[in-house]
Amino acid sequence: MKILVIGDVVGTGGCRHLRAKLPALKRTMGIDLVIANGENSADGNGITPVSMDHLFDSGVDVITTGNHSFRRPESYAVYDEEPYLLRPDNFPPGAPGKGWCVYDLGRTQVCVANLMGTVYMESLDDPFRAADAILKATPECAVHVFDFHAEATAEKRAMGFYLDGRASVVFGTHTHVQTADECILPDGTGYITDVGMTGPVHSVLGVKPELAIAKMKQKLPVRFANADGPQMMNCALFTVDERTGKAKEVRRLDIR
Repeated sequence: MKILVIGDVVGTGGCRHLRAKLPALKRTMGIDLVIANGENSADGNGITPVSMDHLFDSGVDVITTGNHSFRRPESYAVYDEEPYLLRPDNFPPGAPGKGWCVYDLGRTQVCVANLMGTVYMESLDDPFRAADAILKATPECAVHVFDFHAEATAEKRAMGFYLDGRASVVFGTHTHVQTADECILPDGTGYITDVGMTGPVHSVLGVKPELAIAKMKQKLPVRFANADGPQMMNCALFTVDERTGKAKEVRRLDIR
């Protein structure tokens, strides 16, 4: 089984680039399942019903999110209605939506889960215990894929080793910078600390550089806007043994 995971999709430009590149990539590489982080897919952060539909219509099977999950109030109801739109599972009880789903491929079932880190982030519930609960709730799935949306590299690495041998894939999102540490951990889990970003190449995490610089230099409020120009789609392709749930290969991609 081939599973493609796509880094945080940023704004209209990122959505359009994904639509332009993903269908051909799926055909040529024989991809079975596509997971994309869509928490920035709406211009100005967050996700809306429109940007969600755009990603699904472009070939994404499951959308994960993160700290901007609930930035747009118009998305709240959609989290409860759409089974393949996820928010971090370790949000407190009562938050809209859910943090994991089971995606049926016919020949096998895949659990896709979304967690958020707590180091330098919001004080959510313990993501490690949440991961245990998800695994316990889905014994029918041989393949488990976790999007760990977190700031700290150490926390992401710790989660990878914590789930090693129990999850098929653990990939990080949130920093918008693709890391070069893709690997298969000792007990068979495919891992990358951050899969990167789908958005403008010449930007600061998707934002126009001059705006990000002004904010950092002047320490005054700045209204951010997404950068224009050429786009990229950072992603990673994992090959997983459907019978054992172990990762066999991981390949980092940057689609321009």
